Amino acid sequence: MVAESRHSRMVTRTVDLRSDTVSKPTEAMRAAMANAEVDDDVLGHDPSALRLETEMAKIMGKEAALFVPSGTMSNLISVLVHCNIRGSEVILGSKSHIHIYENGGISTIGGVHPRTVKNNEDGTMDIDLIEAAIRDPRGEIVYPTTRLICLENSQGSCGGRCLSVEYTDRVGELAKKHGLKLHIDGARIFNASVALGVPVSRLVQDADSVSVCLSKGLGAPVGSVIVGSKSFVAKARILRKTLGGGMRQVGVLCAAALVGVQENVSKLEDDHKKAKMLAEGLNQIKGLRVNVAAVETNIIYIDVVEGAAEKLCKNLEQHGILIMQESPISIRVAFHHQISASDVQYTLSCFKQALTGVVQEDNGI
Repeated sequence: MVAESRHSRMVTRTVDLRSDTVSKPTEAMRAAMANAEVDDDVLGHDPSALRLETEMAKIMGKEAALFVPSGTMSNLISVLVHCNIRGSEVILGSKSHIHIYENGGISTIGGVHPRTVKNNEDGTMDIDLIEAAIRDPRGEIVYPTTRLICLENSQGSCGGRCLSVEYTDRVGELAKKHGLKLHIDGARIFNASVALGVPVSRLVQDADSVSVCLSKGLGAPVGSVIVGSKSFVAKARILRKTLGGGMRQVGVLCAAALVGVQENVSKLEDDHKKAKMLAEGLNQIKGLRVNVAAVETNIIYIDVVEGAAEKLCKNLEQHGILIMQESPISIRVAFHHQISASDVQYTLSCFKQALTGVVQEDNGI
């Protein structure tokens, strides 16, 4: 219906900033899909899947990798492998994607209890609060058993904030001290790596498992990978089948994902620069408020001062600008490699027109 309403108004230009998941497969991806060498991946013989998994394990500095249909499944599988006894507890951020946006799957499917720790504005959780949340084993007659800590890097709901190597190492040390596992939801781990100037393998060095989304900034049409030890991935493969994620000639998808890994990581820095450019421009418009210093990667949260976020979104949609309303007073935009510098200028001009009623002469077209 949204597409129909846009077309009915004869919008000639669309700038889709709803999410970094909305990018379209490139010609190189489509060619790779058409020519992919395939076999039955459930039986473990699809060469394109094996090629992607081998490459991702190498890049992430882990022993093995597994391609799965989605980030939600990759996180669910990872949590369930680590928390294989019902009544286990996982410590995770109050704003974490696993806790808020994944249907409570760790509880409803896995019998795993979430224990949240407040996310700070910079995406971290205080180390002392994480430690305080770990259950005392002497109370096992009444407590769930803590088995896992989860981090998210970059932290999406905090605005794409990056967790540093030093912070992640400290959480890793804490996990080892208490005999716990560490999982990193790395949906945008490459964004964090680029923004911090740190190899992605170093960012996840202390993690026992990492989920990496391929269909966000890397631009693949479908999929995530889970990385970890060989024994971890062997267990994950079984759970993938249990959850309905075993796919046959999946090399058609893996071939596109491999192109994304090879060609689009280098474009993330440009995404970040454009996000910063838009954030700075939006913050100059009366009626909007943006914490420009907090824009570290490709995500911007915008406060609409008079609380008219829904009205603003609808107005912008009439000009082909698609954004995500987060609340009555807040909207989010996310950049991907198919948003141009010209798109940024056009978006700025549409925001100005929507909020001031003044048509901009230089609208970026």
